[in-house]
Amino acid sequence: MKKGWLFIIAVILLFVSFFAVYAEDIVILYTNDVHCGYDDNLGYSSVAAMKDHYKTLTPNVLLVDNGDAIQGDVIGTVSQGEFIIDFMNDVGYDYAILGNHEFDYGMDRLSELAELADFSYISSNIIYTGTEGNKLSFLKPYAVHDFGDVNVGFVGADAPETLSTSTLSFFKENGKFVYDFGFGENGGVLAGRIQDAVDACKAEGADYVILLAHLGTDEVNAPYRSVDVISKTHDIDACLDAHSHSVIVSKYVANDRGELIPLSSTGTELQYIGIMMITEEGILTTTLVNGSLPESAEFNADAAEITAEYNEVINEVMAYSNVDLRISDKDGIRMIRSRETNLGDLVADAYLRAAEAEIAFVNGGGIRSGLAAGDLTYADMMACHPFGNSIIAIKASGQQILDALEWGARNAQPEYKDHEGNPAGENGQFIHVSGLRYTIDTSAASPVISDTNGMFFGMIEDAPHRVTDVEIMKDGEWLPLDMEAEYILGGHDYMLLEQGGGFTMFDGDELVLDSGIPDYQVLVNHIVSFDGDLSVYAEPQGRITVR
Repeated sequence: MKKGWLFIIAVILLFVSFFAVYAEDIVILYTNDVHCGYDDNLGYSSVAAMKDHYKTLTPNVLLVDNGDAIQGDVIGTVSQGEFIIDFMNDVGYDYAILGNHEFDYGMDRLSELAELADFSYISSNIIYTGTEGNKLSFLKPYAVHDFGDVNVGFVGADAPETLSTSTLSFFKENGKFVYDFGFGENGGVLAGRIQDAVDACKAEGADYVILLAHLGTDEVNAPYRSVDVISKTHDIDACLDAHSHSVIVSKYVANDRGELIPLSSTGTELQYIGIMMITEEGILTTTLVNGSLPESAEFNADAAEITAEYNEVINEVMAYSNVDLRISDKDGIRMIRSRETNLGDLVADAYLRAAEAEIAFVNGGGIRSGLAAGDLTYADMMACHPFGNSIIAIKASGQQILDALEWGARNAQPEYKDHEGNPAGENGQFIHVSGLRYTIDTSAASPVISDTNGMFFGMIEDAPHRVTDVEIMKDGEWLPLDMEAEYILGGHDYMLLEQGGGFTMFDGDELVLDSGIPDYQVLVNHIVSFDGDLSVYAEPQGRITVR
């Protein structure tokens, strides 16, 4: 095959290539951020059918996933990821990478799931420096796949922020981090590790190198975004991305030699299936498909057997709501990570009540799904709160509370969506509150400083604050937050005890309540207390102002 055609030719032939597939062509199907949505939108059944279809046209067909497959809904939580691995085996995945949520069940469980997988996990940027045994020893930095006369290399890249978005203790031995994801100034360390793997692929005879990335495109992920990596590397022929849930058909990004490299991502929960084509002439294209696609009868039969194991449990009705409790706007644009929502208010109030606290926090990334009006089942509640965090309370100073709010507000933008209808300014650490209200001034640069692991380190001295007008409800009136005062702060153990999400400002604070009650049960208890009438939560209550 020949390389070096002008990318404009690839754009012209983009849609033609989908319909015209020849025996020598290479087809790489891709998915990302499925989050347990095996039967959502297109569903795994359509992915299986599409792979089977292309295999009738060419033997050169692969299926890859770019992470965050096994967590996000009750089917993952109940089986600790195993049911999703079973589905992926049935569909016929060949390679996958680790999203940050692949770590949610712990390192030991992840290692077990990798053993159950019929596909290979790859990652080029995770280095183990400990002495007690690498739980990620199943990872290879890259794979080179032989398609006869042509070899295609696949390099994996995992988000450095995984350290702060998952449970910190998973990555430590004797209190010290032993898993290094490639943090470094300006993203150079991450890009360097990826470039080393790309070079190794080329040395092993790869004619093409595809970067499978769980890095994202949001500003909060800079300088570790897929676009940042492309700009600092070369000899990558295409990047298939994940993490931001972005829908990107084919965006061209210049590498460090000025060559334009296609970047693509399929959204989330199988909104789309990605198709990369490499023709015999060396033309590489990416496109996305959705709509009415055929399904695999064989997969559906296998899935029916798996789902029968837990259907009785997940369909149990636990509560009722007469209003929609939302994480998105009415057009489906996610807001929970950048704006106040009625569900964020309700969850924070539930935490406040269970923790017997003065103030309660919940991070937007911990609220995964909205709750539609009507009966609320176990499945609904676990989809909303799938992580199994427990509710606790600590003593925190006013300064720590302000620091946490600044950490959560650091990426907020004047608008919560961009001109293409994608969420803007998202941050999984964005804080929903109870017993407190605050304002975010997006005209001010964020004053927070992160450490080399992407966690809160401190504040720029004398810098203007983004978070202003912080007030606490006390004895029926709003009073200014006192920086020197101590408050009882409620929330879940992931944020307040484990410093998950990078909330290191709470490290060492006194634990005053360890309820042992999981977050989803706390939410159920709060909803039930209203006897189904949640009209007070019909709209957000004005606790967070963004200007």
